[in-house]
Amino acid sequence: MYKQNLPIILASKSPRRQELMKSMDLDFKVMLKDVDESYPDDLPPSEIAVYIAGKKAAAFLADSEDTIVITADTIVAYDNEILGKPADEQDAIAMLKKLSGSKHEVYTGVSLSYRGNTVSFYDLTEVYFRTLSEEQIHYYVGNYNPLDKAGAYGIQDWIGMVAVEKIEGSYTNVMGLPTEKLYQALLAI
Repeated sequence: MYKQNLPIILASKSPRRQELMKSMDLDFKVMLKDVDESYPDDLPPSEIAVYIAGKKAAAFLADSEDTIVITADTIVAYDNEILGKPADEQDAIAMLKKLSGSKHEVYTGVSLSYRGNTVSFYDLTEVYFRTLSEEQIHYYVGNYNPLDKAGAYGIQDWIGMVAVEKIEGSYTNVMGLPTEKLYQALLAI
């Protein structure tokens, strides 16, 4: 059982990450800072997620003296192409057409900062989508909010209930925070 002795800052506006942290019975404050989320073009997907989480953590180093700061970044990779947050509905539709009937990877990089030190890790989940019709894709894009999600979907939404055939790895990782690995990292602090 993790006994929380230190205050925690979750540096994320993601409602899914906040929900997962609450489900872990962690007390935390949300604090946000603007961070450039660009990355070098030659990084593999697993390193991109950790790189961006690390950049976010660097912005909070001064805040990590007596507080644990948690930062994270989730990316979706399809055939080594990074599918970030869609720019608009047409972009979301195009992404979902790519994912339809295929396998893709979800990487979440996490950084924990405490007393000026940062520990980073990532988790990988493979997600298999069944084939979706045009009508189903348009229904999802029109009735849910895919524009704030990497890969244009949330596994906890309607599309996750009807399109995901199976996953290999952590479900919470696909939601944006690999809670099992995070818990172990908190125990190590």
